[in-house]
Amino acid sequence: MTAHHSASNAAQYPHGLSHRQVLSWRNAIAILFTLAGFSFASWVGRIPTVRDAFDASHSEIGVLLFGLAIGSILGLLVAGRLVDRFGARAVVSVCVLLFFGALAATAIIIGVFGSFIGAVFSLAVLGLSFSTYDVAINLSGAANERLLGRSTMPTLHGFYSLGTMAGAGFGAGAEALHIPLALHLSVVAGIAFITAMIVLRFVLPETLADAPLNTQEIKIASGELAAPKLRSVWREPRTIMIGVIVLGMAFAEGTAVDWLALAMVDGYELDNAFGTLIFGVFVTAMTVTRFLGVRALDRFGRVPVLRASAGLAGVGLLLVIFSPVVVLAVIGTALWGAGAALGFPVGISAAADEPKRATARVTAVATIAYGATLIGPPMIGVLSDQVGVLNALLVIVVLTFVSGILSPAARELAGRHARILIDFASPGTTSAAVSIATTEVEIISLDDETPPPPLHR
Repeated sequence: MTAHHSASNAAQYPHGLSHRQVLSWRNAIAILFTLAGFSFASWVGRIPTVRDAFDASHSEIGVLLFGLAIGSILGLLVAGRLVDRFGARAVVSVCVLLFFGALAATAIIIGVFGSFIGAVFSLAVLGLSFSTYDVAINLSGAANERLLGRSTMPTLHGFYSLGTMAGAGFGAGAEALHIPLALHLSVVAGIAFITAMIVLRFVLPETLADAPLNTQEIKIASGELAAPKLRSVWREPRTIMIGVIVLGMAFAEGTAVDWLALAMVDGYELDNAFGTLIFGVFVTAMTVTRFLGVRALDRFGRVPVLRASAGLAGVGLLLVIFSPVVVLAVIGTALWGAGAALGFPVGISAAADEPKRATARVTAVATIAYGATLIGPPMIGVLSDQVGVLNALLVIVVLTFVSGILSPAARELAGRHARILIDFASPGTTSAAVSIATTEVEIISLDDETPPPPLHR
């Protein structure tokens, strides 16, 4: 081993962490994002089959998805506190069991027993575990991002989108081959569970992202000094406006997840497999944009990127809603996906700008954003029965417009606009999906990277 290689593996971060450990941590989080996207999109891709199984109206599908939304909100109410108390790795470990177990259970309840009420309850458990898992891996990813000193959240969410691409592809194949719902989603759940348990050992405590305590903090911890009073993050205008930005963009993303396949099937009279395939176009556009988005953020900053994202999403939606032909609707779907791609990860990064309040602010922003999952499915379902599923999507156009207007609230704090280098060189954990990003994202090796500057208080 060369002296240079040894030096690059030496501790360069707070608490004696080596660069190898930090990269392994980041790559493990990327895989956990991928598994979340793969599993959730596998469910979403079979929603047309679920509708057929229950012979359900759009409003009834909205009720079914409302169970998922209620569970998601309940998860958000406890996620931040659980991560603060037990750490992200412990929380994700429990959620992995609940999430993938609920995915398989939901498929069996629908496909074997045909119970609508049972499906609502199992989807509530799915939503609860998924939202808690989501907050935990976002907090862990944000902590890792602070250590690396460059923007990585869009890329991590890009891996989520890679997972949704794979899930949508498998879903479309399962629809075309008429594979039973219970078999398809049980296999997906089993594969995802095993993979998650393997990579979790590389996830480190997010507290390691902060510099060691200074003298004043030690005195506060020992009770010698009183801790300064902090106002609630819910009274911070910047945090609330970031939450509203993310709400609009999450609504654009979440509505596509829940309704795009059905909108194409019912609005353009396509078959189920083709509708699911068009959903795959949406997630592919999101994936590409998230990987390329780090360069756009580096060059232009958050505000112009968020404004452009809102504009793309709005134009894409209008094409989907009013296009006279399927081809233009597919182009609109791609624009919609590209526009919806960066809102959530950029909002999470903005909320986590200040490490000491990152958990509270990220949880608050995520809670506001998940409000879209609470009101979105039933609202779109009810509107669809009244004005048609395509016209119901006009609500999202308005929300993306609001997100664009409020985008200045996510402006980088001083010192946050850093050079972006994305690498996947860690030998600890790797991903086959890396090659997709290499055309636009600079891949650097452990041997030739300049070590990060030392962190100061």
